[in-house]
Amino acid sequence: MQAELDDGGADELRAAGLRATGPRIAVLAAARGGNHATVDVIAQAARERIGRVSTQAVYDALGALARAGLVRRIEPAGSPARYETRVGDNHHHIVCRRCGAVADVDCAQGPAPCIEPAQHHGFVVDEAEVTYWGLCPDCQLQAERRQRRGHG
Repeated sequence: MQAELDDGGADELRAAGLRATGPRIAVLAAARGGNHATVDVIAQAARERIGRVSTQAVYDALGALARAGLVRRIEPAGSPARYETRVGDNHHHIVCRRCGAVADVDCAQGPAPCIEPAQHHGFVVDEAEVTYWGLCPDCQLQAERRQRRGHG
């Protein structure tokens, strides 16, 4: 069992200064396997990997992983928090207004923060978080089908 757990990021956790516990390894693996996964999705995947793990333990592990820079928490407006393992590159996101699907968008220009505010107000800016909103291809197709049915 320990060999199975170690194969999912134990060395990475230790390098980040974290204890490589079963729940942390399982949560990191689940975050890697999810596409901007919610806590519920990560918890379910972690449980499938190691059996019982409380929701609080998942939240605790995600908090530790985020503080260590191994996962990034994003919170699109009107959506639960989501987690991803693409960290450190100041990329942005595009979110579907209808189904909530999230995709990564590379920085539009230059190094982080890749966009500069008109006013800094004395802050040293090191990151920009941009969220684009629209309809994903699946929701566009569904909307087109509904529109055709309504006109026909």
